[in-house]
Amino acid sequence: MWVESFSLDLDSPLHTARGRITQRRGFLVGIDAEGVAGIGEATPLAGWTESLNDCRDAVEAAEPTLPATAPDPATTPAAAHAVELARLDRRGREQETPLATMLRQEAFGVDAAPISQQVPVNATIGDGTVDATVTAAQEAIAGGSECLKLKVGTRSLDADIERVRAVREAVGDEIALRVDANGAWAVPTAERAIDAFATLDVAYVEQPLAADDLDSHRELRGRGVDIALDESLASASVSAVLDADAADVVILKPMALGGPLQATQAAAAAREAGVDPVVTTTIDAVIARTAAVHVAAAIPAVGPCGLATASLLADDLAADPVTLDSGTASVPIGGGLCGDGFSSVRR
Repeated sequence: MWVESFSLDLDSPLHTARGRITQRRGFLVGIDAEGVAGIGEATPLAGWTESLNDCRDAVEAAEPTLPATAPDPATTPAAAHAVELARLDRRGREQETPLATMLRQEAFGVDAAPISQQVPVNATIGDGTVDATVTAAQEAIAGGSECLKLKVGTRSLDADIERVRAVREAVGDEIALRVDANGAWAVPTAERAIDAFATLDVAYVEQPLAADDLDSHRELRGRGVDIALDESLASASVSAVLDADAADVVILKPMALGGPLQATQAAAAAREAGVDPVVTTTIDAVIARTAAVHVAAAIPAVGPCGLATASLLADDLAADPVTLDSGTASVPIGGGLCGDGFSSVRR
C-alpha cells in the first residue's frame, strides 16, 4: 500500500462555525494486489474527523492484508474512509462492478433494482441579502435545480424569514426549500423559526440547535417542518441519534463516518428507523466526492443530496468523472469508483 499527501486550495475562503477554511489537506491511499489497483482518499476536517497528523499515522500503520491494522472509524474516520475506499475500489475493479452496486448489495441486501445513472442534488444558497439570495436561487433554478438549501442563522430571525419568504415567492411552490442553521439558535428562536417556515412549505430545518442537544431536537419535531441533524453526528453516533428519536432526516458524510460502506449502512439503519438519509461531503477532493455519489446512488429512491461541492476547490487531484446537469449528478460507470479513471492519480 502506498500513501501520498496532497494539498488543495479553495477557490475562495469558506467561513464556517468552526473557523475559516482556505485549503484542504489529506492523503491518497493506494492498494495494488495481483495486478488490480484501488485508490482511496483521506481528507480530515477539524470538528468532524481526526487531526491531519493522527490521520497520517493511521493510514501509514494500515496493512491491506491485515484487517486488524485497519483504522478505527470511531477514532480516525478519515483514515478509515481512505483504506475502506481503496479496498472497495480494488474489489469493484477486479469484479467489474460499480461501487454503488456493491454498496447497495451489502447495506440494503437488494440487487434486483438497477442503480440509477443520476442522483438528485440540491443547490446551496449562501447567507446574502434578500436580493442576492433571490438572484442566486433563480440562477440555480435556471440551471435545472429543483431543491435549494438556504443558509440561515447568522442574521436576525426576522431577516432570515424575510429571505426565505422572498425565495419562495420568486421560485414558486414546485421547488423544494431547505434551510440550514448550523446550530445557531436556542430553543425559543428555533420554535419561532420552524412555525414561520412551516407556512412557507420548507421541507426541513438542518441543525437548528447545538449539536449535543438531542432531547430538544426531538421536542422540535412534529411542528410542520422536518428536523435534519448534521453536526450532531460529529458528537453522537448515527445509532444514538436514531435511538433518541431526534431527527426526521440525517445528513451523512462518508468521510466523517469512516467510509462509503459505513455511510451506506448508516443510511440503511436510518431507513429502517423511518428516518430519511441525505448524503453530503466534507469539501473533499474528487476521489472522495465520487465515492459519495456512489453512496447516494446505493440508497434506493434517495432524495436530493449535497454533492455539488467541486466548485469550492481551486484545483483538484484529477478530472472529475461526475457531471452535474439539471439538478442531478451522474453516477460513474465501470468497476469500483470509475474503472481505470483514477489509475494515474498520484501527487
